[in-house]
Amino acid sequence: MQGQSAHPDQRSGRAGRAGGHAVRLRRHPQPGGRRVTSPASGRDVVPAVGPEAGPAVVPDGGSAWGAMPTGAGEFRLRPVRLPADLELLAGWMNDPETALFWELAGPPAVTERHVRAQLDGDGRSLPCLGLLDGTPMSYWEIYRADLDPLAAHYPARLHDTGVHLLLGPAASRGRGLGATLLAALAGRILRVRPRCGRVVAEPDVRNVRSVRAFERAGFTRAAELDLPDKRAALMVRDRDRDRPDRGRDRRLAGPSPAT
Repeated sequence: MQGQSAHPDQRSGRAGRAGGHAVRLRRHPQPGGRRVTSPASGRDVVPAVGPEAGPAVVPDGGSAWGAMPTGAGEFRLRPVRLPADLELLAGWMNDPETALFWELAGPPAVTERHVRAQLDGDGRSLPCLGLLDGTPMSYWEIYRADLDPLAAHYPARLHDTGVHLLLGPAASRGRGLGATLLAALAGRILRVRPRCGRVVAEPDVRNVRSVRAFERAGFTRAAELDLPDKRAALMVRDRDRDRPDRGRDRRLAGPSPAT
């Protein structure tokens, strides 16, 4: 999958995502961040950090993800380790195609600052390496979307989980691998996070290949969002999407209200 290049006027205050995934907002607020209000619902969407809210994406630091069998091989995530993984990640960030989207090209210290902010945070974002049959080939950020600035732009629900993806080696791109891994990870997120009802993402609407990849991974294009740096397609993978009686529930509920 190949992404959409960033407009030159959209450079400050954020980074982007390669591998067909959209430019992102400045993310992952740390403890003490203020609550935000969703313009769609008019309500606070950032719950107070506590036992019920549970800011961590995965309380055990990521070991719960386990192996995810896919048609491309066995897929695993493990938390990024610094400084051990820094050279690899910095190399990916300096790939010209990746640099257009993530905007973390430069010396390794640039990538280190980006990753370290998450590792030293409160667990709201988990930076991971993706391994396919044991070989590192992707970088992932799994984050609490309901505790993220993104939540101010859509009707967030408690424990919504967001995903960012970078396919590192150029050979991993453009052959449907992103959709395969997204499908596997979205299913696993919903399995290991029982309070999470949805996995969300927000690729640029111009990035048709990215939106299609999410759709192939079981995501639905739920809305378009005017974010500070782009117009985004809100992609949602709902826990109930595969329930046999889902269609019946929809019929009983009647037509959705206009938005």
